[in-house]
Amino acid sequence: MSELTHLDAQGNARMVDVGGKAVTSRVAMAAAEINMAAETLALIANRGHKKGDVLAVARIAGIQAAKKCSDLIPLCHPLMLTSVNLDFDLDQVNSRVLICASCALDGKTGVEMEALAAASVAALTIYDMCKAVDKNMVIGNIRVLEKKGGKSGDYKRKVE
Repeated sequence: MSELTHLDAQGNARMVDVGGKAVTSRVAMAAAEINMAAETLALIANRGHKKGDVLAVARIAGIQAAKKCSDLIPLCHPLMLTSVNLDFDLDQVNSRVLICASCALDGKTGVEMEALAAASVAALTIYDMCKAVDKNMVIGNIRVLEKKGGKSGDYKRKVE
């Protein structure tokens, strides 16, 4: 494993200087899951929740989170994202929503944190909108699925 780049020689936190890096196309995909009662999942699927379309709101929240990532994570660079997408898969068998977020840009640093923020906040939004009907929901398995571009090359998570 390489040395930590967010610390200076004295151990102080610092934002990494990416000024000398080349601009390249970068893409990252991240995922999260939220488990819930079957009745809650049915409310979401049928758009029957009295608060409105849960997935539409979660999608907007995820996009906003990706755009605001540098405001939330102290050493993240503000990025000019060119694309943020969120997809939701309603897994009836396991009573959960699977969330996949992808972010892209042409820049000097990666977009993994933005994709992770998007997936996480989408899950948090689903929880927020549904907590009145299901307090036992569980958010988890937040992870990077894939990244492309940059000096460190491409990465694809091994199938679990």
